[in-house]
Amino acid sequence: MFRDHRVNIRYFISIILFSALKQTRHKAPLLHNKVQNIIIMASLMMVPPLASFSKRSKTVCKASNSTLSGIRCVQRPLEEIYNIRVEKNVSKQRLNELGVSKWSTWKTGKCNVPWDWHVDQLVYIEEGEVRVVPEGSERHMSFVAGDLVRYPKWFEADLWFNGYYQERYSFRAYGDD
Repeated sequence: MFRDHRVNIRYFISIILFSALKQTRHKAPLLHNKVQNIIIMASLMMVPPLASFSKRSKTVCKASNSTLSGIRCVQRPLEEIYNIRVEKNVSKQRLNELGVSKWSTWKTGKCNVPWDWHVDQLVYIEEGEVRVVPEGSERHMSFVAGDLVRYPKWFEADLWFNGYYQERYSFRAYGDD
């Protein structure tokens, strides 16, 4: 909390300094040009990045600690954004616990399928690969043979299959894990 106040104070100081410098440029300069340039550069470095004001942004932007020359952007994983749980290279013991061998089987070849989930679905990929592109997104998630994926209720996406694909699936009720 203290850190946020410090950023706001720096931001307001930079605005005051910058506006004072703009006013002095039209009149006789009070400070040497080098000093003015240093103050302008310092005030610009204190201004927080515009993306930090956005509450809806799915991208987190932070000023780099090592250099003051740029801003580094880190995108949250789609699995986190859309609440998709993935277990990679699931063990045979885990598959037996879930009873995967008794689940329904679904197969397809190379195709694109728009899909929406009306209930939670647990999927074990036996063969192939699927690219999942959430509705309205340009990014995708890739899941391959050996992955156990839980798709949440009301999730909508396009599924892209580049070749033969086989999965076992089970629909889940709320609270089932």
